[in-house]
Order: sequence, then structure tokens, then C-alpha cells
Amino acid sequence: MTHPGAKLRAAMADGMVLAPFVYDGFTARIAASQGAQAVYMTGHGTSAQIGLPDVGLTSMAEMVANLGYIVNAVDVPVVADADTGYGNAINAQRTVREYEMAGAAAMHLEDQIFPKRCGFFEGKECVPMEEHVQKIRAALDARTDPDMVIIARTDAVAPNGWDDAIRRAEAYREAGADLVFVDGIKTIDDLDTYTTRLVEQGIPCLYNGQLQPAPELASRGFKIMITGGGHALSYAAVRQALLNLKEGGGIGEPRDTERFNATTSLLGLPEIYELEKRYATENA
Repeated sequence: MTHPGAKLRAAMADGMVLAPFVYDGFTARIAASQGAQAVYMTGHGTSAQIGLPDVGLTSMAEMVANLGYIVNAVDVPVVADADTGYGNAINAQRTVREYEMAGAAAMHLEDQIFPKRCGFFEGKECVPMEEHVQKIRAALDARTDPDMVIIARTDAVAPNGWDDAIRRAEAYREAGADLVFVDGIKTIDDLDTYTTRLVEQGIPCLYNGQLQPAPELASRGFKIMITGGGHALSYAAVRQALLNLKEGGGIGEPRDTERFNATTSLLGLPEIYELEKRYATENA
């Protein structure tokens, strides 16, 4: 069986892979049904799914469980947030093994202190660079399939500045990381620095954000773009429906037949009906 990492590597060889944010099996199915080449299991969205902010409260076991749901829901490669690896280099090795067994095509490990924060939150701090270099080496040693894509993420731009972030990115790539991911890109100037100082220097990079459309990011030379909205879009739609219900201007989610059938079809109900027919007994 072809490892999902091999599928992702083949897609990257053809150009930038666009992997929209998903936070459960349902949103993964929606993305895949719209032609996504890959999907990205967001840590922020996974934390939101269980009612928590993305500040290191979600455990490795909870992340692996959600990863498994997403992998089982779609046939496209899944790129997964693995936070800090949930401990030191030894903990990161177990995380790699768990993510690989769950079916991840790729995973990224960040150089924040624990407990970490979402890459766009204030108050981030980074561990010493050499500590994360060793974590990346440990992660590479732990994978059993070399096609599994190990991505080294640095959050150093906000707390330490671009020079330190570049130094870290180069060191993580030298340690063997397949891709480098500088998070917290908030402006076009940041994006330009990311492009000229890393991507154009031949270091394969991942971009997280919405500053430019995918074709423009692809022309810059990024290998993967993770983006979307995911749980934020869900929040807006559900909140508005419930607000309409509260104020008497609606009845909650419209239960029209077309939408209901589209949802159940996406979730595989027609296939279940076929299986029921196949395995039915004469007395059923």
C-alpha cells in the first residue's frame, strides 16, 4: 500500500499543494468533495472542537484520535499539527509513531516552550534552537516510513525577530527536516522576507495564511499552503442560525430535503444502504 506521505510528496513534486483547514471527519469530507489535494488537521480547530483554546491544553491522545477520524474519512493526504511533540525529544518520537500509525502523511513540530500557543496568539516563547534541532533529529529517527513528511516549524519571528527565525529554519533543515514552516506571517513584508530569505534560497517551505491567493503563493515557490477558515466559518453560520432562532426570525438550521440529502450523501449513507442490502438475511 502506498504510504500517504508518498502521495503528498508526489503532489508537491507537481507544484504547491493547497491543504485547507479541517477539524473533524465531516469538514475533511467537505474539503475532499471540493477537490482538495490534501487537508490540514488544525490544532486550533481540534482544540475548538472539544471546547478549548489552542494554548497547549489538548493532549497528544486527543490529537491522534481526531487525526484518525480525519484519515478514515478521506482518501487524500492529511497534514497534521503535532504542536511541540508533547514533551522532549523522546516524547516527540512517540508522537511521530502515533501520528504515523494513525495515517498522517505529514506532521509539523514547533519550537515553542510548553505549554504552547496558537501561532497567531501573543506571548509566544521559543526553546533554545539546539533543543529543537535534537527534537527534529529524534523525530526523523522515529519514523518507520521515510516518505512520512517531517516539517520543522519555528515561531521565533514574533518573540525573537526574523534573523533568529531564519537561523533556526536553516538549522532545522540542516538537521534533516523535509520542510520548514515559519508561522506567524502577518504582513506582506513578512511574506516577502519568508520568500527571499528562505524559499528563494532553496529551502522547501510551508506557508500558513491568507495574505495572497494560492496561485500567487505557488509562484513564490512554496511547497504547501495551509489555509481556510474551518471552525471560524462554522461558528459564523451556526451562531447566525441560532441568533435568528432566539430572535424569532428563523427556525434554526433549515431542514430542507436537498440540503439534508446532500449532507447524508457526503457522510456515506447511500453506501450504508447498499451494504445493508448485501448483508441482509431472508428473515430481515
